[in-house]
Amino acid sequence: MASAAEYFSDHYQSARARFLEAARAEGAEIKSWPHPLTDAEGRPLVVDVALLGPADAQQALLAISGTHGAEGFCGSGAQVGWLESGLWREAPAQVRQVFVHGINPHGFANLSRVTQENVDLNRNFIDFSQGVPRNEGYDELASALAPSLWDEETRKTTAHEILAYGAEHGTMAMQAAVAGGQYHHPDGLFFGGEGPSWSHRTLVDILQSCLGRVRALAIIDYHTGLGPYGYGERICTHHGSKAGARRASDWYGGDVTVPSLGTSSSPELHGLLIEGIEAALPETEATMIALEYGTQPLPEVLEALRADNWLLHHGDPASEQGRAIKAEMRRCFYGDADDWKDMIWERAVDTQRLALAGLTEG
Repeated sequence: MASAAEYFSDHYQSARARFLEAARAEGAEIKSWPHPLTDAEGRPLVVDVALLGPADAQQALLAISGTHGAEGFCGSGAQVGWLESGLWREAPAQVRQVFVHGINPHGFANLSRVTQENVDLNRNFIDFSQGVPRNEGYDELASALAPSLWDEETRKTTAHEILAYGAEHGTMAMQAAVAGGQYHHPDGLFFGGEGPSWSHRTLVDILQSCLGRVRALAIIDYHTGLGPYGYGERICTHHGSKAGARRASDWYGGDVTVPSLGTSSSPELHGLLIEGIEAALPETEATMIALEYGTQPLPEVLEALRADNWLLHHGDPASEQGRAIKAEMRRCFYGDADDWKDMIWERAVDTQRLALAGLTEG
């Protein structure tokens, strides 16, 4: 039997190949959505979906990797392991299993958290026809978070500005200002977009074409970069008063956190995937968590994101500085160590088993 570390890949293309190989070996139906762009070597970028179980199922498990591009290594490893180990066979026969691999393939291949439009996909699911919210905290920090220069002096000066904001307003207020989502600075961090991104539209198509008949849906969206090293926080992305949050708490034995109730390491966010899922599948009872694994301390993660944002808009990825920035992005969003991978795998297996039990026994 393979060790957990063997399920994880080091690059987008190898992760994709491994996922497709595992899915085919287990007899899964595979559907693919080609991205309009290619990677740096001209190879295709594709969202691949593996489907197991009856097409007319009323209950389904949906696992998503790569919402935030560079975080895709984690979810890909969990998906590959679930297939290669044969654990997917534990699911009751009436349950459909749908694995969306690399929903943001451009970010995955380029070691970036954002899409090709500089959009944070997990802030992109607001109803743009109703206007966009204002994040006044981000407005205040915009120039510090995304400076046009990236030298040692600028890094120190802007980091001090961010810390000063946190000292004045509190840690959670700073996190909400920085990461809550913003819609008025297209070249900034955590930009929610000006309309649905390509990955947004693709996910909606996947949901409607692959899960349109489902009436009860368990969703696990794999993420990294927040929280203690290797620990998988089950973040319930439903509003705290919603039935989905109550179901999640029941399914996972209370081992969930809820940003809207202030119990999570994440601030409350705008434009989350769950909002798009509920809009795309209005007749489906969805129960969603983001499974968030820690990698490096939060200040280092934020520094990596600021550097990557500068590189996207002002730098050269092929330069020595550009390569160093991408290496730091990998370090901050992919715990490329066996102990980290073991922790990811154990928590993923436990979480997916509990999700299946909640679907069928709840």
